[in-house]
Amino acid sequence: MLCLVKEVQNCSLVKQMHKLAGTLFKACVLKNMFGINEQQFKISHASFHLSSEKVNSYDYIIVGAGSAGCVLANRLTEDPLSTVLLLEAGPKDTLLGSKRLMWKIHMPAALTYNLCDEKYNWYYHTIPQRHMDDRIMYWPRGRVWGGSSSLNAMVYIRGHAEDYNRWSREGATGWDYEHCLPYFKKAQSHELGPDQYRGGNGPLNVSRGKTNHPLHHAFLEATQQAGYPFTEDMNGYQQEGFGWMDMTIHQGQRWSTASAYLRPAVSRPNLSVSEKTLVTKVLFQGTKSIGVEYVKNGQRKKAFASKEVILSGGAINSPQLLMLSGIGNADDLKNLGIPVVCHLPGVGQNLQDHLEVYVQQKCTKPITLYNAQKPVRMVKIGLEWLWKFTGEGATAHLESGGFIRSEPGVPHPDIQFHFLPSQVIDHGRVASTMEAYQVHVGPMRSTSVGWLKLKSTDPNDHPIIEPNYMSTERDLWEFRQCIKLAREIFAQKAFEEFRGPEIQPGSHVQSDKDIDAFVRQKADSAYHPSCTCKMGQPSDSTAVVDPETKVIGVENLRVIDASIMPSIVTGNLNAPTIMLAEKAADMIKGFPSLEERNVPVYKPKTLETQR
Repeated sequence: MLCLVKEVQNCSLVKQMHKLAGTLFKACVLKNMFGINEQQFKISHASFHLSSEKVNSYDYIIVGAGSAGCVLANRLTEDPLSTVLLLEAGPKDTLLGSKRLMWKIHMPAALTYNLCDEKYNWYYHTIPQRHMDDRIMYWPRGRVWGGSSSLNAMVYIRGHAEDYNRWSREGATGWDYEHCLPYFKKAQSHELGPDQYRGGNGPLNVSRGKTNHPLHHAFLEATQQAGYPFTEDMNGYQQEGFGWMDMTIHQGQRWSTASAYLRPAVSRPNLSVSEKTLVTKVLFQGTKSIGVEYVKNGQRKKAFASKEVILSGGAINSPQLLMLSGIGNADDLKNLGIPVVCHLPGVGQNLQDHLEVYVQQKCTKPITLYNAQKPVRMVKIGLEWLWKFTGEGATAHLESGGFIRSEPGVPHPDIQFHFLPSQVIDHGRVASTMEAYQVHVGPMRSTSVGWLKLKSTDPNDHPIIEPNYMSTERDLWEFRQCIKLAREIFAQKAFEEFRGPEIQPGSHVQSDKDIDAFVRQKADSAYHPSCTCKMGQPSDSTAVVDPETKVIGVENLRVIDASIMPSIVTGNLNAPTIMLAEKAADMIKGFPSLEERNVPVYKPKTLETQR
């Protein structure tokens, strides 16, 4: 998700060059008309060269055209007087302007292709996880227009209202639910229309699944048989319960932030975009950010920002770039020979993520997606999608799911479920082997917290990533609950006509000890890294940005992406990241925050029971 520029279309650069050329031409005319002496003309000529060094100057430079960066590029260039340079490390998400030619990104059902391919993916890996049998965990992150919104499973989940009230208590004042809900709505255009919780006129199109698959219906019926409520909108009044998922899919196509925000803005003369551009350093005069250094086509260049540099590289790239630029733990920077601009020990700390496991059941009827993954059928599905953007290629198939509480006393959901009428093996890198269905399940507020640090001063080197998974007894207990509660749902009457043997964990895995061993062997990231540039008060030694998203201790530098979340939210991170960027854009433009007071939020009638 790191960097982007549209060279030949770099309108602000062209305009400034025209102005400078015009100035020089006028100087020549004046020399001839009024007999300006040679020395005076040399001064004018020198001024031209001095000015030409600053033609690569903009009001704002945004690093990363991902879920946040695309939002900011659009919103900041709504003001025609503001010039913006957007830098992206990866390529465009279209080929010759066509989405069809980049079907691996834009066909919703093709999502696993890019999760397994380095072309549009940073392809990160953690260090061996000592609490998970020393496994090295795979972390895909988007490196393309749209960032991870061009790679993800397109699930649109906002989190729980209490997540944002907790942010406010943790020091992110002004980020409570009443101040965040309006920005979720501002971003969104829901196909079911606007209401007290949904938006109806935003650029981000959100829809519900269209397959009407019998296994999704069986899953939702089973959850109610198990005693859980059905919720009409888990992003609205009531998150708790099970229902139909919202998805960032529009007219059968992935609706990434590149589609929602960047493409509509890319023709504006005050926006310049450069892809395949790796930002290597933020430039400073003292503690004032003045621009960035970047590499494009093997050449090292600089661009300058008269107002602000904004980092939107995500939870890995943003702290990495801060540290490469001299902002971080001073001792760590000195050990690598990086001059310290500002000692901020919180950079790269507080790393949080969601882990999940797949509980898989063999299906006795040939109705899963198993046959859809066979070559001839895949060709048919692909051709229909290419022709009409319809059919089984037009959905990610994660159309139902929900949130529950792990035990009595928990005030709001801390376990999430996604149901899939198929089997996934090793992030989709291994083909399904049988007719099966599965539920992805995992805790939402794990107590294990990690960190990341620089491996070297080379910007091309991936940082050292230590999520510190499963390092607390509470996390182990929560995963035992996840598996026990998922098994209970799959055992309900609604699945009787479909239920074959349990594939994993497997019927032999029953004791807590065996479940713990299974989790250590099979749990994987849900791809939600966050919180590595924590937002908080300047008095908090672990905070990296203040509630205005400004980097503490320096000037003219912000971080705006999932890294600034004070703590991880209850659900997927794409929708919250987009909200965060919408709200921060108003801050940058000097607008007062939107606010909606006294919006009702569901609370359980009693906390004495788990459901």
